[in-house]
Amino acid sequence: MPCSIELKNVSQSFGNLASNNMTSESKSPTITLFENLDLSISQGQSYAITGPSGAGKSSLLMLLSGLEKPSSGQGSFINDKHISTLDNLRSDIGFIFQQFHLLPELTALHNIALPLKLRGDKQAISKARHWLEKVGLSDRADHKPSQLSGGEQQRVAIARALVFSPKFIFADEPTGNLDQHNANEISDILFACCQENNAGLIIVTHSNALASKAQNIYSLADGALTKTSSRNSAGDQQTEKNATHDLTKNLSTNERLVASC
Repeated sequence: MPCSIELKNVSQSFGNLASNNMTSESKSPTITLFENLDLSISQGQSYAITGPSGAGKSSLLMLLSGLEKPSSGQGSFINDKHISTLDNLRSDIGFIFQQFHLLPELTALHNIALPLKLRGDKQAISKARHWLEKVGLSDRADHKPSQLSGGEQQRVAIARALVFSPKFIFADEPTGNLDQHNANEISDILFACCQENNAGLIIVTHSNALASKAQNIYSLADGALTKTSSRNSAGDQQTEKNATHDLTKNLSTNERLVASC
């Protein structure tokens, strides 16, 4: 049975929410990103969260992953009908960032192997080599990040996130620092690898082209999360009646996953 993550009646605010002893002059204003939000994501499905800067997209990603706690509401991890808090999800998630976050002193191979080594996996190196091949970098195993292009570094980051077979991959602007050619290649690799490994993929992005590849597209704006479109499979697009079509109306209809992972 696929795992799922559920947020129920979740709100997220920042400011001096608990500073009762502070004077009104010293208190900063409370900023509410979103209120009473509900969202359910399932293993094996892909999701894109779009919206303007400052809307709270990255904060929502952190809540879904259990790396941050909401101001109010509840997040749950459902695994084989067993319901637990999102704290128990951390060993089952991989993260991909816009800035890559590779360790500069380690080679591509050892950056990928690191999560497995930290888990005591004796096959860490062989599994890392397997994933280097998956992302097309077998010949770059001994190269350090400074010797790799931006696109190559992000391939290493994708392999590192997937090497321990997580149930969910969270990606925060994974193509934001790449040119269009590399962005297309990276997004194809990311979607194909997650699909083959039955990992749920949750992406925060400003890229319409990247968002259009997801099975489920949400827009976060003005504190509200709206599902703008969904599809069960490629070519089976179902758009909700109240959805806006601005996200995909100018996109090519023949964009497809071309990478094999």
